[in-house]
Amino acid sequence: MPEKPTSPQKITSIEEKEGASSAQKLLGLDHLRAFAIIYVMLFHYQYFAHPNWITNIAPFGWTGVDLFFVLSGYLIAGQLFATMAAGKKISLIEFFTKRFFRIIPPFLIIVALYFLFPALREWGHPSPLWRYLTFTLNFGLDLSKYGTFSHAWSLCVEEQFYLVLPMACLFFVFLKQGTKAPYLLVVLFVGGFFLRLWNWDHFMVPVLSSQNSGLVWNEYIYYPTYNRLDGLLVGVSIAGLFTFYPKVKAYFNRYSIPALLSGIFLLVFSAIACKDYHNFNTAIWGFPLIALGYGLILAAVVCPNNPLFKLRSFIISRIATLSYAMYLCHKIVIHVVQLLLGKLGMDTNSGLVMLLCFAAIFIAATLMRYIIEKPALKWRNKVFKRFSDNLKPGL
Repeated sequence: MPEKPTSPQKITSIEEKEGASSAQKLLGLDHLRAFAIIYVMLFHYQYFAHPNWITNIAPFGWTGVDLFFVLSGYLIAGQLFATMAAGKKISLIEFFTKRFFRIIPPFLIIVALYFLFPALREWGHPSPLWRYLTFTLNFGLDLSKYGTFSHAWSLCVEEQFYLVLPMACLFFVFLKQGTKAPYLLVVLFVGGFFLRLWNWDHFMVPVLSSQNSGLVWNEYIYYPTYNRLDGLLVGVSIAGLFTFYPKVKAYFNRYSIPALLSGIFLLVFSAIACKDYHNFNTAIWGFPLIALGYGLILAAVVCPNNPLFKLRSFIISRIATLSYAMYLCHKIVIHVVQLLLGKLGMDTNSGLVMLLCFAAIFIAATLMRYIIEKPALKWRNKVFKRFSDNLKPGL
């Protein structure tokens, strides 16, 4: 039986109102967000003109998305579990309204830019519009045909996760079977392993010696949600353990440094084992090991005894706040900046051009933050206020 949860610390993130007090904010998560977005951008930058040294550090950058999955699982599940631990009812209206105003407005702006201004497309063509609007891009995505804004696949995985998780919580609460929820996590972990194994045997093995193996890998191994649940499930598991089993969090708090180092060791081991991005080890063992490595690091940095828990950095905090906008726009910005600077005679393979690209991404994300995201959050607050007022007695 779960231990009686203590009053859970409120988990806040860049999705909450700006101006939240530092006491509410887990600074350790900012470091992870900043690392994740920079690592992802480095990974994608190697597919544009780039300095030679990028190929030495960027290939493992695809795991930055896995770190985002772990963060999302922890934060979203943590909010839901905190509500449950406090004996309150989960409001689907509140949950989905928050998700909508945080995610959809900037996403739709980027989609509109891609479809209205073809010159902004980094390569190839975008997928059919309905794929973006229904967040189903990650199923059957063929990069040989649809290379533009392909990184939206990870947003699809998260949106599908946001749809299912609160309903699963309500389902277990309704049946009063909360203690059996961990079994579902185990089933999903094991099921994901065997699904990847099946997909490897049926889709990858026949094309291993062909030039299309990379495309097949992405379509049938890397993108589908059922193959990429490991990070989300690790995040959900940590949130559940820390909320309903306070002794577990106390243990991690005591040994946060060893947990952090263990996570780093697992990632280094995974980087060596998964050096060939499209190999069997990555498909079957890499995803869960990488998720566990990032999970251990996350579990460590949210503990007060860890040095990163209260380590404050304005730059890191700013990058973390802008991470979603940076993720959305970074390919457009790299493409446009390199195109313009190339016409001016600059060497697009230079480190200077790379620095200018990253600076432009930061500026574009800042504009998105203040022109799109913050107004959307204000509208969200107005919606909640009106909703709350309508619930007042006598109205």
